[in-house]
Amino acid sequence: MRDEKRVVTLNGFEQRLMVAGLADFRNDAIRDGKPTEDVDDLILKVIDAPTKRQKRRADREAR
Repeated sequence: MRDEKRVVTLNGFEQRLMVAGLADFRNDAIRDGKPTEDVDDLILKVIDAPTKRQKRRADREAR
């Protein structure tokens, strides 16, 4: 079950909002003395997620 991957598509605003929410969650965990390694990894994954570029079909149709 751990090998299963999920793909979430976010625009720039949604990505920044997710990082900010995870950072707040991390800060709460630090305040409560809980470990943050998993949240740290998730924040880095969201920040480093690749972008998907839109294909330009109009350019191909014009040819």
